[in-house]
Amino acid sequence: MSATPTISFDPARCDGCGDCMSACASAKSTNGNTAQSRIRIVRDDEAGHWGVAQCRQCGDPRCASVCPAAALAKGDDGIVAWDAERCVNCLICTAGCTFGGIAFSADEGHVVKCDQCSDQHAGAPQCVAACTRGALRYVTAAKLYNRWGELEDLFVPGLGGCQGCNTELIMRHTLRRVGPNTVLATPPGCIPGMGSVGYNGMLGCKVPVFHPLLTNTASMLTGIRRQHKRKGRNVTALALAGDGGAGDVGFQSLSGAAERGEQILFVCVDNEGYMNTGAQRSGSTTYGAWTATTPIGDSARGKAQDAKNLPLLMMWHGCEYVATASTAFMEDFYAKLEAALEASERGFAYLHLYSPCTSGWRFPSASNIEVARTAVETNFAVLWEYRREQGLTLSRDIDDPLPVTDYLELLGKFRHLDAAQIAHIEQHVAEQAQVLRELAGMRPREGKRIVCHPSDSMAVDLDQ
Repeated sequence: MSATPTISFDPARCDGCGDCMSACASAKSTNGNTAQSRIRIVRDDEAGHWGVAQCRQCGDPRCASVCPAAALAKGDDGIVAWDAERCVNCLICTAGCTFGGIAFSADEGHVVKCDQCSDQHAGAPQCVAACTRGALRYVTAAKLYNRWGELEDLFVPGLGGCQGCNTELIMRHTLRRVGPNTVLATPPGCIPGMGSVGYNGMLGCKVPVFHPLLTNTASMLTGIRRQHKRKGRNVTALALAGDGGAGDVGFQSLSGAAERGEQILFVCVDNEGYMNTGAQRSGSTTYGAWTATTPIGDSARGKAQDAKNLPLLMMWHGCEYVATASTAFMEDFYAKLEAALEASERGFAYLHLYSPCTSGWRFPSASNIEVARTAVETNFAVLWEYRREQGLTLSRDIDDPLPVTDYLELLGKFRHLDAAQIAHIEQHVAEQAQVLRELAGMRPREGKRIVCHPSDSMAVDLDQ
């Protein structure tokens, strides 16, 4: 059975305006009366916020299983569809649905339910389009499962990551897509620590994997890729490295391989520190953050420097492809992984993944994806991609972000921040967003490839 796109509801963003119901009634009912809306926003006084009653397009829909006339059925597109010719108006389906997703309409004279506007609007739900608060989102990540779900998981079960860590998610999804014709490098850090190199002499994954030093990952991969190529074998040379092994002590080999245009796919899993050895600060650690080596005390107030912007540094190298991604936006991640894999056949491809650390950042293990999503929505982590022939493009609009404090308040490592430190972080986030906004406004001249700089006068023409 295929997975189904869904309409996601965030009660924290809903103000009960009812625009979604008006849009639904306008699109789906015969008279435009909001009473006939397929989505209902209701006040939950006990919880103190708004709730939603809508069809969830359940995998095993109870409404369909209790229908004696077989008038409801889940189609190949994942939508639970209603058949008017079969329906006998017994209304048993309304009792079977625990989500209030199907109800009798007096105006229509039969039950009505959401079909995600699959008939008139080609699967673009009008309620989502009408929601200006962002309380409703049309989540289409199910297509990832439908497309890649049958691919082999190339990591063994039972990796030893921390509870709630999304690094295992990154590892499994990346290698699943890159495929078995791969040589994998995992320098010291959380990735080999949780099991990529295995236990008791056994491998933790189903492809050749080696454990380079923090300093030489890219140079070792260079030699392996060149040797395979010399022997006529076309393999993917893949690195899964932390921010310390990529942007600090490992930067010399990373920079050299990028400058030479080696055919490598280098994935940096950035959790802003050396988390595998006790949460020490790295060049990617945010200003003001608590770490084991930037403690909080009478005079020390966390890290005193701003984070190194490693993705932009890699872009200055003129790589074949550079992008940032987040596990909170898996469709974007997969699209960029596809592009990076293809680009690594021609030259150096670099993919930078923002990866919140539950233990080092001090937040509940269940909140990892929420933290990752909020980082993007506040512009703390901006999603973009760079191609040599096209320049830099933004993956999401950055002009109306959530307050930076929405992100800082989620993390214990920022609990000590004073007003001046918060203001510093807010200014830095705004400045970084402006740099990217200006870069995204530049485009290479036809037939040329450039490495962009915020100042037009400093754009570098690589073809001169």
